[in-house]
Amino acid sequence: MTPQRLDATFAALADPTRRAILARLALGEASVTELAEPFAISQPAISKHLKVLERAGLISIGSDAQRRPRRLEPEPLAEANQWLERYREFWEASFLRLDDLLDEMKAIRGPTAPPADASSSKKSRTTIHRSTTNKRGEKE
Repeated sequence: MTPQRLDATFAALADPTRRAILARLALGEASVTELAEPFAISQPAISKHLKVLERAGLISIGSDAQRRPRRLEPEPLAEANQWLERYREFWEASFLRLDDLLDEMKAIRGPTAPPADASSSKKSRTTIHRSTTNKRGEKE
């Protein structure tokens, strides 16, 4: 995977019309006319979107007698997914570390700790705040 190809893939995917075209092509090959049907834009505008998708390598042009159907090319999407996967793994590892930290904090607090639901947690903080400051904001 080259950085230029990844850039072209994400640039092509940035447009909702092009994503919709790819979703349609995931169902099977289609002609330009078939691809243009669900959109309220001109066929030349659809052709411009198809050119962007072709340059990114996301679609290719087949040949079926006089038809020139477009088909989805999965490799650039797989490469983009592979690139994103590294970040998913990063976030998953971060959440696992957070889970471990929360488990440690629960173990330190022990069984007398207040319930963990949000409403009682907020109430506890409010109670602590009231017991440590007076109306003028001075510590008691």
